[in-house]
Amino acid sequence: MSSPIQLDEKKAKAQDGGVVETIKVVVQALLIALVVRTFFFQPFNIPSGSLIPTLLIGDYLFVSKYSYGFSKHSAPFSPNLFPGRIWGSEPKRGDIAVFKLPSDGSTDYIKRVIGLPGDKVQMVQGRLLINGEVVPREPVQKIRTRDAFGREVDVPTYKETLPGGVSHLIIERDGDTGYYDNTKPFDVPAGHYFMMGDNRDNSTDSRVAANDGGVGPVPFENFVGRAEVIFFSVEEGDAAWQFWKWPWSVRWSRLFQPVR
Repeated sequence: MSSPIQLDEKKAKAQDGGVVETIKVVVQALLIALVVRTFFFQPFNIPSGSLIPTLLIGDYLFVSKYSYGFSKHSAPFSPNLFPGRIWGSEPKRGDIAVFKLPSDGSTDYIKRVIGLPGDKVQMVQGRLLINGEVVPREPVQKIRTRDAFGREVDVPTYKETLPGGVSHLIIERDGDTGYYDNTKPFDVPAGHYFMMGDNRDNSTDSRVAANDGGVGPVPFENFVGRAEVIFFSVEEGDAAWQFWKWPWSVRWSRLFQPVR
């Protein structure tokens, strides 16, 4: 017959074993999450309107980490494990990609790939020129958004077709005379990409030099991944965690929509 002391010891060992098992499960779950985040998919949310109408403030999307291979920026906190990229696959014109801001190497930005290495990119009176050729666009139904003063307005909207055949919508909030609608020609350096927002008059992108607070050309090493699908979306000004508002705040029609 076991003594009270022996029973207490068995109970203590069982409790210790339960704690150890719990710690193992938590560690394994964290490792799995780290592997998925580093090598496969990472969630991002859209905090600004620079890609309206393609992406809206309040969209949550998955970015595929493997699409462009892996660099130090694939892992959390960008540890300097190796230079350049491994298993790299170059971005295609028209991709929407997340990258680290070249000026600090840490801030996440999301824009569309417009210019490839060796291209010449310019804006002239609101029209995009790539290698001296005007990129075709055709007007479509206007989209309602907010102007620079926060007022809701209907803005000119176009279907733009990039070289290679990728078509997407852009808006010209300020018409064809916005601040970024006339630029010098930009030569895209080797190993770099020219990134722009679809909201052409409200996007700080490669049209603005990095030393002027912009993006400038983005090195291939800085790419994090390609935007793939919107998995959640709430109205601007609402928080995703406010589940009691979901019946009214969730943009149900945007859920599981591919990002193009």
